[in-house]
Amino acid sequence: MKIEPVSLFASKKEAAVFASFLLFVLVVTLGVEYRKYREMTRFDDAEINATVLQQYAKETFGRHYQVLKLRLDDGPDVFMTASERLRDLTGYEVRVWLRTGRIGFLDYLKGFFLHGYIEGVSSNKALKYRLADRIRNAHANPEAGELFAALFIATPISKTVRRKLSVLGISHLLAISGFHIALLSLILFWVMYYPYIFLQSRWFPWRNRKRDLFLLTSALLFGYALVLDFPPSVLRAFAMMLTGFFLYDRGIKVVSFSSLLIVVLLLSALWPRLVFRLGFWLSVGGVFYIFLFLQTFAGRSRFFRFVGMHVWVYLMLLPWMLVIFGTFSSWHPLSVVWTMGFVLFYPLALMLHLFGTGGVLDPLIQRLLAVTSEPAVLEIGSGWLLLWVLLGAYAAKSELVKRLLFYLSLAVFVGAVYQIA
Repeated sequence: MKIEPVSLFASKKEAAVFASFLLFVLVVTLGVEYRKYREMTRFDDAEINATVLQQYAKETFGRHYQVLKLRLDDGPDVFMTASERLRDLTGYEVRVWLRTGRIGFLDYLKGFFLHGYIEGVSSNKALKYRLADRIRNAHANPEAGELFAALFIATPISKTVRRKLSVLGISHLLAISGFHIALLSLILFWVMYYPYIFLQSRWFPWRNRKRDLFLLTSALLFGYALVLDFPPSVLRAFAMMLTGFFLYDRGIKVVSFSSLLIVVLLLSALWPRLVFRLGFWLSVGGVFYIFLFLQTFAGRSRFFRFVGMHVWVYLMLLPWMLVIFGTFSSWHPLSVVWTMGFVLFYPLALMLHLFGTGGVLDPLIQRLLAVTSEPAVLEIGSGWLLLWVLLGAYAAKSELVKRLLFYLSLAVFVGAVYQIA
């Protein structure tokens, strides 16, 4: 059975009303953000509370210093430099003095670099980073601890580990996204399923089982996302999950481009900063190509869909990766295998860490990260990305364009392999 895009509105009038609502929300949120922006830039400098998200060393023209990525309280992410002698403040709340007089409103939404210095540091780390420290301490191998902290708590990884993951083509497995949220929701659903049946049969048989389990799962995932500070990809995945159940509960097909578009527009209206986040658009692109695959191969076997979907999404996102990151290695095609195996690895790793035995995975991680090769630089013009977006939009309605998109993606893959052969 072929899955067609579903119209969620009974008439053009309903669609226009919803579009007007989104426009109203966008105007209100931009107004709130602009008021915050004017408050921060009222003087040439400002003292602001912030959390240090990341801290790393850098060298420019022989000068050694550190770069701090800060999340301003109820505001944007900013970067500032500091002395190379500054201790590691990752995860700590700080009081910073910043020069804010020349910031434009667009820069305020996108994130920016500022000159400033730290005036004070809190005594305790944020909860997210305390949990990350506990995960790292459970591992004898520092790289393994760093990897699992990123996997479960979404903390930054070092340049060395990031390079190795880039060579293997599995950086996406460390960035918590819809893939991870989907696995977590399935795990939570089945963990609670039989205890809920036991209680329901005795105390509240009239309740809707699936609805209650979804609400419980959503509440737990919301708490988890709150600890993570709602990264853009997690925010998109959580909103998509809520929208999907809303449609499913009302007998409307969940797998539709309409539902994805509504989620993207609603999130962009509520949080305009998401528009400038690369991770958000990569996440949206991944879901779009999954829907495109399911639209084409809905009648095939589960095994075909499981394997084929991973191959399809890899090929479709490859041009994006080459445009954005410009690297490719002989290990990259194996990322399809790693991604499929991750479906089993992730629940196993989660269970082991919950029982305090995550360290048993250290030898496996050490072997995986024992990569000495460097990825080849394969840059293609940014016009390719625009072409892919346009073709994708047309592919949702045209089988011919869909085939063209697939064969072009396959040609890009063959060309990349040929370049490094």
